[in-house]
Amino acid sequence: MKTRVILSAAGSDRPGLTRSLAEAVLAAGGNWLESHLSRLGGRYVGSVLVEVDAERLAEFEAAIRSVDASGLSVSLAQAGDKPAPAGELLRLELVGQDRPGIVREVTTVLAELGVNIEDFSTSTENSAWSGDLLFRAIAKLNLPPGTTSDQVREALEALSVEIMVDFNFAAP
Repeated sequence: MKTRVILSAAGSDRPGLTRSLAEAVLAAGGNWLESHLSRLGGRYVGSVLVEVDAERLAEFEAAIRSVDASGLSVSLAQAGDKPAPAGELLRLELVGQDRPGIVREVTTVLAELGVNIEDFSTSTENSAWSGDLLFRAIAKLNLPPGTTSDQVREALEALSVEIMVDFNFAAP
């Protein structure tokens, strides 16, 4: 019987870390399904969804601990079996001058509408025109039944006046 686990990792960035994780997965006969890996704040961080035979889970944990011993902090958590709720998907892009609170304001509106964030990436960069710091976000949203993309647009566009950001919406 197969089980799915989420491997989380963080540590000093250096070449070969992703390979070390992949070797640990393969050593236990696991299958690397999905991942989000990046350099964040000068550190290597990420998460990997792995499928492995349940009877080899202890072997997989031991292989992961050997990666942990090489300076990468890793942990495992059982993945959920519950499928994502079926709803309309919407891609959201946001850009505006960076300031504290943008993420809280946007996620508050989304939570109040019952919208689930399926994927969320943010970054900052210098504006080509002014050199000011810009904040960018891209999100994949799953709208609950009864909530339309127009409702989400209206709620976020009302917010854009307060926090001075531009939103773009598209199908994912």
